[in-house]
Amino acid sequence: MVCGGFICTKNALSALNVLYVLVSLLLIGVAAWGKWFDLVSSIRVVAGVISVGIFLFLVAIVGLCGAMKHHQVLLFFYMIILFTVFVMQFSVSCACLALNKDQQNHLLEVGWNKSAATQRDVEKTLNCCGFFSVPINGSCAASCYKPVSPSACETCSNTIQQIAGEVLRFVGGIGLFFSFTEILGVWLAHRYRNLKDPRSNPGAFL
Repeated sequence: MVCGGFICTKNALSALNVLYVLVSLLLIGVAAWGKWFDLVSSIRVVAGVISVGIFLFLVAIVGLCGAMKHHQVLLFFYMIILFTVFVMQFSVSCACLALNKDQQNHLLEVGWNKSAATQRDVEKTLNCCGFFSVPINGSCAASCYKPVSPSACETCSNTIQQIAGEVLRFVGGIGLFFSFTEILGVWLAHRYRNLKDPRSNPGAFL
């Protein structure tokens, strides 16, 4: 049977959802690993990544079951959910790629001021202190910080700004790549729903 028929479309849709399952397990595993080894102390960040992984896992399971059983209802809801995720992810990816330097600095400052746990993680990972200025009488998780000579550390704003553009471009590119796989999944599910199973009654439409 030529590719584009029932079996080929079923296999392609199943393979795509197996890929989503692997990606979801990777997200959950990386988040748990980072928390276990105390690389990330923010519960919100870990919970957010794990939640995204669980959501992707559930969507992939729905798509996989729909593909294996040629289930019209499961495939319909799979299409709706995946298309909604595509719209949101495509928008966020384009926004990441379109942000200018001033907008990046504003978002970084907002994120910095929102969570003390995030501040400690950034200071510890990037070995910097404070955002715009090094705290004189405050505390800092960076190894370079010494209360007697706080100027030995750089501010985190300078360090973050150097890598923020590259990170946003990387995240935006990865997001765009997966958004196109999602629209591919929507197209495959739509096509698969309208194909007849050659093993069933030729006069029946499933």
